Amino acid sequence: MTRVPVLQALVAKQAERRPERPAVGLGGDVLTYGSLEARSNQLARVLLDGGCQPGDRVGVLVPKSPMAVVGIVGVLKASCVYVPIDPDSPASRVKRILDSAECRYVLAAGGARALLSEPGGDCGLIWLDKDGAPDGALTPRYRLCDVQAQSTAAVDWVTRGDDPAHILFTSGSTGMPKGVVVGHANVINFVEWACGYFGLNETDRTSGHSPLHFDLSTFDLFGTFAAGAYLSLTPRQVNIFPQKLPAFIVEQRLTQWFSVPSALAYVAKFDALSGQILHDLKRLIWCGEVFPINALQYWMKRLPDAAFTNLYGPTEATIASSYFTVPRIPETGDEVPIGAPCAGEKLLVMDEQMKPTSVGETGELYIGGIGVTHGYWRDEENTAAVFLEHGGERLYKTGDLGIMGEDGLVRFVGRADSQIKSRGHRIELGEIEVALDQVDEVGEGVIAAVAGTDFEGARICCAFVSKPGVEATPIVVKQRLGTLLPRYMVPTRLTAFEQLPRNANGKIDRVAIREHFEREEANRGRLTTPRRSAAVS
Repeated sequence: MTRVPVLQALVAKQAERRPERPAVGLGGDVLTYGSLEARSNQLARVLLDGGCQPGDRVGVLVPKSPMAVVGIVGVLKASCVYVPIDPDSPASRVKRILDSAECRYVLAAGGARALLSEPGGDCGLIWLDKDGAPDGALTPRYRLCDVQAQSTAAVDWVTRGDDPAHILFTSGSTGMPKGVVVGHANVINFVEWACGYFGLNETDRTSGHSPLHFDLSTFDLFGTFAAGAYLSLTPRQVNIFPQKLPAFIVEQRLTQWFSVPSALAYVAKFDALSGQILHDLKRLIWCGEVFPINALQYWMKRLPDAAFTNLYGPTEATIASSYFTVPRIPETGDEVPIGAPCAGEKLLVMDEQMKPTSVGETGELYIGGIGVTHGYWRDEENTAAVFLEHGGERLYKTGDLGIMGEDGLVRFVGRADSQIKSRGHRIELGEIEVALDQVDEVGEGVIAAVAGTDFEGARICCAFVSKPGVEATPIVVKQRLGTLLPRYMVPTRLTAFEQLPRNANGKIDRVAIREHFEREEANRGRLTTPRRSAAVS
């Protein structure tokens, strides 16, 4: 068995050291490290007996559960590459991903039976549900009973650190999902840094909030296993009902929470921490979005002894590339930096000629170092467009804008494509969102831009949700923004939502919001105002 650090070795190491300690669980379904090791060995043997070769791709279409984790580790132990797929995806998208990745097998269970009527190609089905084979779908080549009949003995793998570990398919602008190829070394480097920085050890109990097809889950899984800690997979209901999130933290005695900020802002919006004392929570970590200052203040005031850390980094650079631990409760109007590079990473702010910007000057963010992934799966054109050679090293062009501060910390400004021209002015939509965060009546909100139908150019639009107990109207919000922004930056169309749409990762669905305003713009003049929504022109 190779000694090169690879992800599956983290589980094998803990199983040897502490086989009886719990490794991962959801509700009453808990696996120890010994059980996780044994079951993943069985699955690996089925894949190998089924003809899998090193580097073959295996789809994982299993609802978030200990069985899904067994599947992921088992695929890696077979020296293969796992391709996690959202079980809530439409069948057409599942098929596109399986076909694009040329998966040898797909592991499936639960509701996936409706998604696999025609996987296509030579993709075989391994059905991991104890209820048996799915009706009306592809006939399984292997079933759970076949897996359970295998030996639990260790499997020899031939994986190297620079081999791909998984392919994460993200949304593509053409409608075809783009597969980001992430290597073992990419993940191992971040996990080693994070375990050291956060002090993760075998006494920790961590959250598994993110879906398994989302890059944050990579740290949930392998950060936990590297430390020999326990991973508590978060049920779907925790995302739907804000009161359930703090109750889940208390019930599971979590010491670490890691998620997108939206989940935490939702709790703050409904004051769901009221009456809850999170005795065990030592650290709260977020990534993927800007954490609204008012929501961050809410959490920090109620958890004075916990550490709060902002991570930044796109999927193409492996989980996160920079960090900033907030030293004190921020003031209203403050902004939290995305900080300094993690060990082995580089975070650069450069101009259009790819030269470093001056302190305080806005530039585009580039990421270098060991976290930069292999590129997009079999997509040389898109890979070449954003994975660039510069100064003898490989950089990822993020498309984000940032500023280097005098303190050496980088601050996020917004997307490069979020800069618009409206009424003759160049405007950063992120700047308007910062102002929106300061409007007392607003719980959360998003700024979008759509093409106007007149000389003004892009039309600035605002979608927002009122704070609990407050009925914020578009007129009031527009007035408040008028006291914080120049007139040309104040949104011309504002809509109050019951709640903002979210995607499968828990992030606010900005595409859906923009499309809402595009429909309004297209129908302007014959607009039917939605319930509890209004427009101000």
